[in-house]
Amino acid sequence: MATREIISTGNELAALAGVDAGCTFFGGYPLTPSSEVMHEISDLLPKVGGTCIQMEDEIGAICAVIGAGMAGARTMTGTSGPGMSLKAENLGLAQMAEVPLVCVNVMRGGPSTGLPTRVSQGDILQSKNPSHGDYKSITLCAGTLAECYTETVRAFNIADRFMQPVIVLLDETIGHMHGKADLPTVEEVKAGIVPRKRFDGPAEEYFPYECGPTEPAVLNPMFEGYRYHFTGLHHDKNGFPTEEIETCRKLIQRLEDKVAMHEDELESYEEFMMDDAEVMIIAYGSVSLAAKESIRHLRDEGIKAGLFRPITIWPSPAKKIKEYTDKIKKVLVVELNIGQYHSEVERASSRLDIDGLFKVNGRPISPYEIVNKVKEL
Repeated sequence: MATREIISTGNELAALAGVDAGCTFFGGYPLTPSSEVMHEISDLLPKVGGTCIQMEDEIGAICAVIGAGMAGARTMTGTSGPGMSLKAENLGLAQMAEVPLVCVNVMRGGPSTGLPTRVSQGDILQSKNPSHGDYKSITLCAGTLAECYTETVRAFNIADRFMQPVIVLLDETIGHMHGKADLPTVEEVKAGIVPRKRFDGPAEEYFPYECGPTEPAVLNPMFEGYRYHFTGLHHDKNGFPTEEIETCRKLIQRLEDKVAMHEDELESYEEFMMDDAEVMIIAYGSVSLAAKESIRHLRDEGIKAGLFRPITIWPSPAKKIKEYTDKIKKVLVVELNIGQYHSEVERASSRLDIDGLFKVNGRPISPYEIVNKVKEL
């Protein structure tokens, strides 16, 4: 497989991925530590005929992105935790109206403005339910510089396949990390683009929300002769608001099942030295890099440790976690929050003895800290 070598940062690679994946519209607002995503894409998009617009705030940014998505464009925004909070209501609109978009969230400390220039993984639970109501969120998490690119590309294809927002999590460390990344070629990326489905029949036979119980809506771009309605309210097959009991029930169940019944298409994870592991470390994002280094040290000392790294965070790879935790006694979840994914591992494993190593002061977790914690087990 042909590759190209690029020296860049995680944030800039996410922006490049958007352009290579066919994004033609970016709406954003600068927010540390995600600002470089918008800075970079504002240079790249005009060169390919696309548009980048800085809105007055995060609410305006997500609204602009949804509007461009309704018109058929591949759209993207970038932000950090406080911006996700402001985007929350309209991310719910995109879930209900089934408008695809990609949101890159470069995590920092919180709540509120928190630690703007420091690293955190405090948005894990927020990314599971970024807005109120019933739906199934899709969230990917980059653990290397190359994945800042490849997972963003994957997010665009997933967004169009499932017709909903897809969140790509970076964190401050990996977003600002500068190094070499081996990436697929532009030709390979473009060959792998999976466009959203379209209806090509007579306009009078087009009902965008009339679809199978586990399938997404089929939304033709606006201004092409197909009439339908966009709303955040419960709606019928045309998109018009309704309170009819069975129509409302089927709609919300479908928003859940269109993801839940196709999780095999989304599941992605990495296993590192897990073949003979007697201690299982679960980590994601930049923390997984420290975990790999700690595992090398532990192995040198005769401790058989291995790493399980979820790449698709939501829906979680619960069955694989269960498979490992059923046979490995010592399990350690390492994350830059107070245990947000730890609770998911407990749920997936049906165990209450899962150990944790957490840090919430804005500083990264070192391999040395992980080694010492494993030895305590």
